Amino acid sequence: MNNAANKLEITRTINAPRDLVFRVWTQSEHLAKWWGPEGSTLDVTTFELTPGGKFSYCMKTGDGFTLWAQFVYKEITASEKLIFVSAITDEKGNLSAHPMMPTWPAEILNTLTFTEKDGKTEMSYTAEPVNATDVELKTFAEALEGVKMGYNSTFDKLVKHAENL
Repeated sequence: MNNAANKLEITRTINAPRDLVFRVWTQSEHLAKWWGPEGSTLDVTTFELTPGGKFSYCMKTGDGFTLWAQFVYKEITASEKLIFVSAITDEKGNLSAHPMMPTWPAEILNTLTFTEKDGKTEMSYTAEPVNATDVELKTFAEALEGVKMGYNSTFDKLVKHAENL
């Protein structure tokens, strides 16, 4: 399967300084306000912004769906780069299958870069499965357009939040 089918790539320009956009990604009080698609709410259960640290949360959608998940931070370069592995978990933080897509990859590598241009921030985001089986890669590729729509909805909330600070 071709690698492009297994990588989500989104670039956004945000009318806010790079340091602010980075803080919106790296402070729990900000993440709780925008992470997740429109109509969802987020309860942060753990937040440790250090390499190896976790951001664990419970996301609830308007229709009552609940999803437990986490980021495990790999690299944090202030205002420039953020790399983390995201995963679906149970309430106790143990890796778990996605409740609606059991063949969803167990772990996703997320890479963000932030570049300041004329007082605005260009945010580049990529996500790709880590150590995934062929079945998981196929699931990711088949869901990519819908996943992209979900992330774009989430990033719409990010832009609004950052630009209103």
